[in-house]
Amino acid sequence: MLAHEQLQSGGSILDLRISDSGARAVDGHVLVLVHGLPRLVGMGRQAAGLLPELAEHVANESGWLVVSGTLSGVGGSTGTFSASQWREDLSHILDRVAKGDRRVSLAGFGFGGSLALAVAANDDRVRGVATFAAPAHLGPWSGSAKELHRAVQVAGVVGDERELLGPEELYRDLLAIDPMHAIAEIPPRRLLIGHGTDDIEVPASDARDLVAAAEGRAELRLILGAGHQLRADPRMVATLLGWLDRHR
Repeated sequence: MLAHEQLQSGGSILDLRISDSGARAVDGHVLVLVHGLPRLVGMGRQAAGLLPELAEHVANESGWLVVSGTLSGVGGSTGTFSASQWREDLSHILDRVAKGDRRVSLAGFGFGGSLALAVAANDDRVRGVATFAAPAHLGPWSGSAKELHRAVQVAGVVGDERELLGPEELYRDLLAIDPMHAIAEIPPRRLLIGHGTDDIEVPASDARDLVAAAEGRAELRLILGAGHQLRADPRMVATLLGWLDRHR
């Protein structure tokens, strides 16, 4: 079953999809899927397009409640991208789903994985994080301040140009996420780092660096021959489902 909600986050209205499985529900376990930051022309409206379908599949196979939130400026959500705004968005999603004794985990793709690590490092409600193709080093990944600013504009994650931070401020705000520092704060909570061996956008060495920053207290899964786009890769789905099954 897929339910659709809208959620206020500052000046943004976020689209939220919540999937559950009536057939094999597992009480108290919630997974939040976090999409990445699109950097290609016009991709802002499509960046989270596959997540509701993935959420339904994972919910049906795992029995977990699975939530896919669309962050500011992406898909049908209003607002404008900044790393701090997306951090606030994800925190508001956690406020919505982390009620009572629910045990919440995050699964992030690309920059969404880096964001998930940063949020989890300072939020004990998050019991585990899985990342897929997440950059460990945001400076090389984003390019220069001007390149990042331009990429955000052309991707279409800007609801109002007046809300978009200037190049240097946007860049500093992004670098404050610091995945390498964040992941060190998460153990003994569970961690899964997944990556494609043929990823040309984020090298597989970033996955190894994240595991090293966690002092080896993370599962590393390298997906042979896979590129950057892992959301539709059945091997990624199997890896995620196996991780969830081990942590019921």
